[in-house]
Amino acid sequence: MAFANRYRVSQRTRRETHQVAVGKKLPQRGLSHWFSLFASRTADLAGSHWAFIVTLAFIVAWFLSGPVFGFSDTWQLIANTVTTLTTALMVFLIQNTQNRDSKAIHLKLDELLRANPRARNEFMEAEEEDLDEIEREKAIVDEADPEPPAHKRAEGEAKPKAATPGNGKTHASSGNGKTKHPA
Repeated sequence: MAFANRYRVSQRTRRETHQVAVGKKLPQRGLSHWFSLFASRTADLAGSHWAFIVTLAFIVAWFLSGPVFGFSDTWQLIANTVTTLTTALMVFLIQNTQNRDSKAIHLKLDELLRANPRARNEFMEAEEEDLDEIEREKAIVDEADPEPPAHKRAEGEAKPKAATPGNGKTHASSGNGKTKHPA
């Protein structure tokens, strides 16, 4: 309450007017749900120390079996095939997990932006913009920071302001229409 009074936030918050009923989630079903569960559990297992130990044991066993099979082409082909197939499957499983994590983080950050009345809502969909546009918006935010970190403050005093924000490239179009630019 002290924060709300200090920054003159109305007693009726955005959460009360928000349209998403958080308590009512969609039922988890279908192939997508099962794949997400499988991908999440597999990623957890593959990232554990036990997975490393088991994989190391397989590599040592494969290497020690080389003399038994005369280091034949078939012996090498089996190792290459297993490695290739495992890598291909793990890429898809880990990518699925990373995509869900990223979307969940963006959802949480968007909710924080909505809840803060002083936040700039035009940054809520920044993850969908080009890198040049993200760098341009970061330069705008850094410029507007009333109390930048010490290293940023030192950089700002040492060099003059750049004519083009972002990575220094000139752009044919300026912005995505979300922010207002002085004429």
